[in-house]
This record gives sequence, C-alpha cells and structure tokens, in this order.
Amino acid sequence: MNEKYDIAIVGGGMVGAALAAALSRAPLKILLIDAQSFQQVPPPQEYDIRVSAITQASKRFFQSLGVWQAIHDFRASPFREMHVWEEQQETAIHFDGAEIGEEELGYIIENRVIQYFLHEHLRASENITFKDSVSIESYVSISDNEISVSLDSGEQFECQLLVGADGNRSTVRSLAGIKTHGWQYDQSAVVATVKTALPHANTAWQCFLSDGPLAFLPLDDNYSSIVWSTTPARAGELQSLPVDQFEAQLEQAFEGRLGQVELHGERGVFPLQLQYAKQYVMNNIALVGDAAHSIHPLAGQGVNLGILDAACLADVILQGQSLGKPLGSYALLRRYERWRKGDNLGMMFMMDAFKRIFAVESVPLKMLRTKGLQLTNAIEPLKKLIMQGAAGMRGELPSMIKDNKV
Repeated sequence: MNEKYDIAIVGGGMVGAALAAALSRAPLKILLIDAQSFQQVPPPQEYDIRVSAITQASKRFFQSLGVWQAIHDFRASPFREMHVWEEQQETAIHFDGAEIGEEELGYIIENRVIQYFLHEHLRASENITFKDSVSIESYVSISDNEISVSLDSGEQFECQLLVGADGNRSTVRSLAGIKTHGWQYDQSAVVATVKTALPHANTAWQCFLSDGPLAFLPLDDNYSSIVWSTTPARAGELQSLPVDQFEAQLEQAFEGRLGQVELHGERGVFPLQLQYAKQYVMNNIALVGDAAHSIHPLAGQGVNLGILDAACLADVILQGQSLGKPLGSYALLRRYERWRKGDNLGMMFMMDAFKRIFAVESVPLKMLRTKGLQLTNAIEPLKKLIMQGAAGMRGELPSMIKDNKV
C-alpha cells in the first residue's frame, strides 16, 4: 500500500522548512520533499552571497519555533537604522528601530544558515519524514479529502494536503493548473560580499540610482552584503569586470559613503521579476512563498512574506485539525488565502511603484521625489507606519508571531 501522510510539503527551503516546523508540534504526519539533497553540512565561516533581511515578525516566528537562538548565535547581523537617498541628492530618509520601540529594525542572515538550523530542528521531530533528490510528477484525487501523488522515482504516496513551497517555477502550481500574472523587470541583481574601509554602523544603506537601487546590508565587522539592481547588460558587465574595476565602480556608485570597497568572494547575478498566482489554494492544494508571489528585492520583503504565509497557513491548518476538519478542504484553505493574498499583493505593488517612480528621470519628477523624501523624513507618524509595515507587525498577525513577545 502507498504511504499515507496528513500533509506533504514540496520544497525544503526556508519557507517550506519553517511551515513543517510550525506543524511538527501537532499530531500530524508530515512529509518534506525536495529535488536537492537534505544532507546537512554546517555552514562554513565564509559569508554566502545569498542573504535575507529578516524582520521582527520573522524573528518572532523563529523564536516560537525554537530555532532563533541557534541562528542568532551562529551568525546574524542586526541593523538598527536605515538610510535611503537618491543619487547626487542630499535629502535622505532615516529610519531608526527605536522609533517603533525595537532595538533592531531587522537582521541580515544568510539563507543557508536559516535553512540549516530549521532542518536541524526538523530532524529532532518524530513526525517529519524527509524525501530528497526527487520531484513530483503528477497527482490525482482519490476522494474529496485525499490525493495520490507520484514521484519521478516511481514512488507514490497519499495525503490530505499538498503544499507548494517550491519557488517561482513551482511544479505544484503548474500541476494544479494555477495561472500566474506578472512581468520580468528589465533588471538583474548583482549580489556580493564586500568589506568597507569605514564602519557600516549596523545600518542598512540604500541609494536609488538611475538604473535601479543599490543596497549595502551590514554583516559582522566592516563586511556588507550588496544588492545592486541594474539592467541585465550592465549586471553582466559588473559580474565579469576585473576585481579592482568592480570595486572602483561600486565605490563610485555608492558615492563613497563607506570609503574604499574590497570584494570578498564571488559575484552572482539574478534576474528580477514580479509574479503572483491567481489563486493560492484549491481543494487539497496550497501555495506559499515564491510559489505564490515573487517581489522586487528593493525592500527585502520576499522571504518575510513567505514566512508570514507559513505562519498563517500553519494557524489555519492547526485550527482546522483541532476541530476535526479535513485539512485539504477548500473552505478551510480559503481562510489562509483571504488572510495573505491581499497583504502580499499590496506589498508587491507598493514595491513595484517605488521601483517605477525612481526610474523616471524627468526634472519635475525628481523635484517631487526630493520633496516626498523630505516630507516623509519629517513626519514621524508616517515613518512609524512605514517601519511597522516593513517589520511585518501590522494587520492581523498569526498566533506564533502575535503571542511571542520575547
């Protein structure tokens, strides 16, 4: 007979693993699937170029899961302030966590560090089964409350709920026939780790250039992770430049704010897009993270939206399970979709609007942008609202975030 599970999660990255961890304390049989190997190798001491800006809401969720201290103690770099300005302009917005009663605005953490400690936590859970180096090929409904899933290994299993946490090219979404909307930006992000001559002062720095934003995200000591959004052609040039020329152009683009720049390690390039699923749920199917939505990285909200998805979906599932409801019922899953879809779309289109507004080079609009930055910086209640939204602490919060005041 085929193995039976309550929930199968496709995608063992940060969002999928966080969802599995949130559900692991309940009497549910959970399967975590990934096309990559689940072999646990401790992160090396060298920084990886793929990092996330983790918000206060995401931190609280990790605290609830019991993994935050391990992540923090290994390598998490806090940022307490943020400076945002437009190139060749003196006007800037200054955000300070103290203005919303937080010691930190957030933390810069490597993706692989978060994933490693989530997986360590899951391995201690008796109700989690790992299945790696496989992909799903198809699924069929065998009743109103159960589906049968086939893997490319020839194996099959049955479950009540199949969750797609498998990224912006989600196989789960494709097999379910869920359509997406969106567009490719004429931009790619150049990412790298650098060391600067001047201290970053635990501050995140972002400058809007004519072809896209450039961010310096603070790591330990004088190291920073940079995200330089520019045209695909320019991104390719920056990736292939000799090191000394890349360093010089980066320092110049950043207006020398942190002094001389020294590249450490490789440079990566990632194309940017906006994409969102027309629906997040169907009977026996749910999407979370990039499978449901992809966003421009200029505010660092991508993974945090996915973590909020995981926390909200876990709330809905656990409430349904406690009431004896079928875990894959459309009526139950629609509560999750209504909870998250509007907020996600609002954040996506706000970031898209910022990107487009700062891309226009007309003199009148530049003057309006400068005035807007001045007003925003001067109006403390508005700044507070922006910071609360960016911290993920506005609106209806899931229980694992709302109830955790640590």
